[in-house]
Amino acid sequence: MSSPSARPAGVRITGTGMAVPPRIVSNDDLAKIVDTSDEWIRPRTGIVTRHISDESTRTSDLAAEAVRQALGNAGLNPTDLDLLVCATMTPDMICPATACRIVDKIGAVPCGAMDLNLACTGMVAGLTIAANFINGGAFKNVAVIGADRLSTIVNWEDRKTCVLFGDAAGAMIVSASDNPNQQCLFQKLNSDGGMGEALYVPRCEDDIPEGGKETFNGKFDTLQMNGREVYKFAVNALKECVSEALEQTGLTHEDIKMVIPHQSNIRMLQTAWKKLGFPDDKIYINIDRFGNTSAATIGLCMHELTEQGRFEVGDHVIFVAQGGGLTWGASLWRL
Repeated sequence: MSSPSARPAGVRITGTGMAVPPRIVSNDDLAKIVDTSDEWIRPRTGIVTRHISDESTRTSDLAAEAVRQALGNAGLNPTDLDLLVCATMTPDMICPATACRIVDKIGAVPCGAMDLNLACTGMVAGLTIAANFINGGAFKNVAVIGADRLSTIVNWEDRKTCVLFGDAAGAMIVSASDNPNQQCLFQKLNSDGGMGEALYVPRCEDDIPEGGKETFNGKFDTLQMNGREVYKFAVNALKECVSEALEQTGLTHEDIKMVIPHQSNIRMLQTAWKKLGFPDDKIYINIDRFGNTSAATIGLCMHELTEQGRFEVGDHVIFVAQGGGLTWGASLWRL
């Protein structure tokens, strides 16, 4: 473990990893248990398959697998970590934090640990925390993980929501760099609790907001969603976040190598990118294979792109997400 020292020259992403359950569920598979079809799901969402975990798998299991892979790709040992941040809305339990359980499972004790619950915006928040802690000089290596098992909090009789989500974990190792040009150049996090009723998980009847009974799916402790409101919010949030990142950094579309958005809905993403004017080859999409994996999404995308060799030192990447809370935010990095 590192101790407080002089501030590092830069900060960079040194390794990535991902984990998904082996079971793949297609749209046709879902049509056997709920009134839906591939013809209904695919054009509306862009989703073809998703990975669903079994009852014995915990969120910390997927997360530990992803961070082990990320550490290996970074050339680090678990004990090199100073902090592990786990973004999740499906923790193993209320206490201990899922992050603490991951630290134990990977052998990183006594690494610092914390959970974040910003739903789909969690990974962006985790990267923001990691960059600031490292730039502050106290830490050298921070693991940021997005991990969710949304299959455990959807009503499998509600075709509006159960078709959208999958289980996964994505991880990044963020480290101090000797290169001052490697930096997180822009970071922004926002929330509006007054809009939270558009996407929420109620425990009891008192949690259902005024006017929310019409969209309540009938089961507590499951995800409730007003699709129309979420769609309008997400398109505007994504557009505003990316526009502000470019404006604040003085960069243009041409300067950006890739925009990595939260994978929520293909039509939603296409509408936002059309408004922004980005070409299709600068927007990474994998929702067709994984569905909406909440906090894990951005980590999955980054790992796939890294494995494909799509980045070079000096490339600019924008991470942008929106989710329950409602929350939204963006982070722009020079790799």
